[in-house]
Amino acid sequence: MIRCALCGKAPCDSACEKVKPASLLRSVWFQNEQAAAQRLPECNPCLICSAPCERACARPGEVPIRDLMNRLYYQVKPECETAIPADEERLKCDLCGIPLENPFLLSSSVVASTYEMCARAFEAGWAGACFKTICTLDIHEASPRFSAITGSDGGIIGFKNIEQLSDHSVAENMEIFRRLKANYPSKFILASIMGQNEAEWGELARLCEENGADAIELNLSCPNMAEGGLGSDIGQVPELVERFTRAAKQACSIPVLAKLTPNVAAMSPAAEAARRGGADGISAINTIKSVVGVNPHTYVSAPAVHGLSAVGGYSGNAVKPIALRFIAELGQNTNLKGLHLSAMGGVETWRDALEFILMGGETIQVTTAVMQYGFRIIDDLKAGLNLYLAEKGFASVKEAVGLGLFSLSDTTDVLERDTVLFPQFIREKCIGCGRCGISCEDGGHQAIRLDENRRPVLDGKKCVGCHLCVLVCPQRAIEPGKKRIARG
Repeated sequence: MIRCALCGKAPCDSACEKVKPASLLRSVWFQNEQAAAQRLPECNPCLICSAPCERACARPGEVPIRDLMNRLYYQVKPECETAIPADEERLKCDLCGIPLENPFLLSSSVVASTYEMCARAFEAGWAGACFKTICTLDIHEASPRFSAITGSDGGIIGFKNIEQLSDHSVAENMEIFRRLKANYPSKFILASIMGQNEAEWGELARLCEENGADAIELNLSCPNMAEGGLGSDIGQVPELVERFTRAAKQACSIPVLAKLTPNVAAMSPAAEAARRGGADGISAINTIKSVVGVNPHTYVSAPAVHGLSAVGGYSGNAVKPIALRFIAELGQNTNLKGLHLSAMGGVETWRDALEFILMGGETIQVTTAVMQYGFRIIDDLKAGLNLYLAEKGFASVKEAVGLGLFSLSDTTDVLERDTVLFPQFIREKCIGCGRCGISCEDGGHQAIRLDENRRPVLDGKKCVGCHLCVLVCPQRAIEPGKKRIARG
């Protein structure tokens, strides 16, 4: 997609009476092209249209909406082999036996911090919400409290926050739970809590259950609450995880999940401690301790608050590989068998969510993508995952849980090393930029040269099949080959 701003109340929709392209463009953005193509009208009105949508665009001349719609019609739609499912039955699942409409929940954060926000999310289609962490502390947030690392197109790659816990009183939050449960009885309320001692962990768990929470999530991992033995300080000490999990579990009868920190070498010790304390499930991961954006003039990292900053929590799509590593570790741990695994960390698209499911996640929690794009992303999360499940012949999303765990080892020693899979060049896509040659020359094995027409030529005697060229090609004009060759 080229420069689409993913506008709210998009002007392109107002200019087009027949296609309403905004949601279709958003589906393309979120890797959901087949679902978008199948939502188009039977007859293509874009073919002879003068494209008023492009003139109305917030970035006129930069988003080729008509061309994109025509591509959906003539390239994507003919390749759709599976029709959009008529219902969302495949998405139904559960959290510790409690039914869910789909596996998607808001994670504990600003996106689930008021009645109004949760209500709008529920109406948009989210199955539930993990409410922002409830505590008895007097919370006063810093301003500003967010910063980000952005890519060359200006989009957010990674997101840092120094935000703390709910700034509402316990009584105010209990009133919110009662209202949500009264007005949205089928939606799931996961109450995140943080106590300062065993008695407080238990009391908060008890209150949340009495006021309508379906389950408890123990915040043992917030990186912004380390002082005084709170947050991630607890999650790094299995004995404390066990103690506080037991305190909460003994005080309530609803499921208890322990939310663990990634700021450790391995998560299993804390997860096993949570199980010993009676936990019914594990949530992971919380944000990663980070420093970003050091100003070259003031020497202060971001976000700067009156000339000072602090280590904060890093999230967003950039942390997904780290989150997947921890989810896989928990999913492969036989000592945790039977515990519900609620996964999060960088989910933006349905494919991100699917990767966590394949690594053992049974429910998926989302925050940073909602902060960027809004509650509306649930449409493509559900539609994309639902279509995938139908294509694969799955009757339920639960059938996909953990299917990728068999292929993953924690050491590279098990990998076969006697053959080479060469890259193959797609000539019609190649523009002759030479990026593959530069990367292979200076970062690889000097196995690619350009011919007189500026097209890449592979030296099979030098190529080791590392596939650096596949990754750096801006045109996606290089792919893995189809045949492995024995090493000479």
